[in-house]
Amino acid sequence: MLPGQAPASEWLAVVLGSIQDGGLPQAGCYTERCDRARLDSHYVASLGIVDPASGSAFLVDATPDLIRQMDLFPGAAFRARASARRPFDGILLTHAHIGHYLGLALLGREGLGMEPTPCYCSSRMARFLAANGPWSLMVDEGRLDLRVLEPERPTRLADDLSVTALEVPHRDEYSDTLGFVFQGPRHSLLYLPDIDRWDQWDRRIEDVVAEVDIAFLDSTFYSAAELPGRDQTEVPHPLIIDTMERLEPLARSDRSIVLTHLNSSNPVLDLDGPERAAVLAAGFEVARAGQIYAL
Repeated sequence: MLPGQAPASEWLAVVLGSIQDGGLPQAGCYTERCDRARLDSHYVASLGIVDPASGSAFLVDATPDLIRQMDLFPGAAFRARASARRPFDGILLTHAHIGHYLGLALLGREGLGMEPTPCYCSSRMARFLAANGPWSLMVDEGRLDLRVLEPERPTRLADDLSVTALEVPHRDEYSDTLGFVFQGPRHSLLYLPDIDRWDQWDRRIEDVVAEVDIAFLDSTFYSAAELPGRDQTEVPHPLIIDTMERLEPLARSDRSIVLTHLNSSNPVLDLDGPERAAVLAAGFEVARAGQIYAL
């Protein structure tokens, strides 16, 4: 490093949670898996991007677990910024399902009282936030500075960090749905926690994953038989068994494919179960809060 030259940022991706929107345990769930979860900490799927030295940080999806998730950001500099009500340089939202934006309210007047912060999202998501309380109050007060991401066009977040939004098919009752590709100084990362089916996308998931170093993928269900007494097609998501069939060759290469957004019914949550063993044996990783990946 030359005299007087500032050190390069060391961007890290921090897993803040890996559970589907309903949480673990879910309301009304008294299975053995949910009972075990009551003794542990499982947070709804989210990602943090942080430079621990400077405290510069971005939040990817604001979940109802946000208060505890903020404890997972490494570095004293982040805590100092959070104490000063400026925890994030930006917030990025994938869509308007409950696990992905409800946590914004915890940053508002009744909570942190966050200073003005850019909020990156789709145009429809921006309209939804601006028209519906309590988020509309945060917009009116200037706490949320809504910034619309144009799909396929890189947006610079910092000198050595950018994001590109990808439109994906999902149950878009309130907003459309985005995935994100982050490009750091060393590695690229795909964050795609929600999509209906791989074969409903106008892209091949194999091609998208082949272009990045790290891929976090929607893994809500392991198989099609997880919700007894309920029509599982009401909540369409790719099945892990399908993802494994498509991506196992890439999972065995020099990239990380990380399964996230796991429903409380998903047997991959059982640490000693055969389904989790099969996933790991095929080269895939299972997201868990606190994991860190270098960008």
